[in-house]
Amino acid sequence: MPAHVPPVADERESLVAYLDQQRDAFASIAFGLTEEQIRLAPTAGTLTIGGLIKHVTTCERGWTERMAAAPGVPTPPEQSLEEQATAWGDDFRVTDDDTLESLLSALAAQGEVTRKVLRRADLGAPVPVPRDAPWFPHDVEAWSVRWVAMHIVEELARHAGHADIVRESIDGATMYELVAGREGWPETDWLKPWRPAASMR
Repeated sequence: MPAHVPPVADERESLVAYLDQQRDAFASIAFGLTEEQIRLAPTAGTLTIGGLIKHVTTCERGWTERMAAAPGVPTPPEQSLEEQATAWGDDFRVTDDDTLESLLSALAAQGEVTRKVLRRADLGAPVPVPRDAPWFPHDVEAWSVRWVAMHIVEELARHAGHADIVRESIDGATMYELVAGREGWPETDWLKPWRPAASMR
């Protein structure tokens, strides 16, 4: 995907396009990493590239289910609140069964679902505010679908920023170098597409 969102015709296409761009950032951030590297936590925290991809997929899925159900609520999870609390943070953990390909494929598949929901949803439809976590407001009854879509943009962008820092801490690669390498941009005096260290010799 290009470094900038292409021109958009309306609000709906703007939401879809910016979600696509922020989601695509994770494919660029992970470009060229090994299975071992997506599990590294090289900063002061515990975040990994694989864990961030897994988390944003789970996060986008949950919010998209709320948009699709508006003005109702999605089917409640089978887990009790206690079980959900125990599992808190599991979506940041990369298991032995996870691979970079499977994580990126799951994120792309969720993007397809989100795109379809947004293209047919009433952007003004009320989305009831959940009451199962302390960070949800108690003085607001509902958001709109457009609010939720913008919130997903915010979530993806926030975690893409985290992933940028983690990736640079792994091997020094930065976003524009990675996008240039992934998309085959020509090399310039001031921007060199990222390549694996072995191919730079």
